[in-house]
Amino acid sequence: MPIKLYVDEDAMSHGLAGALRLRGVDVVTALDAGMLGRPDEEQLMFASIHSRALFSFNTSDFVALHSDFLLNGKDHTGIVVARQRQFSIGEQMRRLLRIVGSLTEEQMRNRIEYLANWQS
Repeated sequence: MPIKLYVDEDAMSHGLAGALRLRGVDVVTALDAGMLGRPDEEQLMFASIHSRALFSFNTSDFVALHSDFLLNGKDHTGIVVARQRQFSIGEQMRRLLRIVGSLTEEQMRNRIEYLANWQS
């Protein structure tokens, strides 16, 4: 199955979500989901319950959560992180499209990917 995305509050951009949707990617934002202001662990749990890989600029917290989940035998449906202002919205879209086009939902399970590693 193709990867579906959940974009948290830190990375949320209507321009990014709209551009991905126009290209056939199934995207839900924290605003769409009514998840604004919720803690990071709840964001990751929401994404996992809904079989979505989470995209965030909150790199340090989600790298720590990824490790915590694995150490405690908890599964998640994948995390993609990038530094804030590292890439334009267009470049974020191109790199996310590469991830979505290269990995399956199963391959993304319990995995963390750095957007910087996915050149467009």
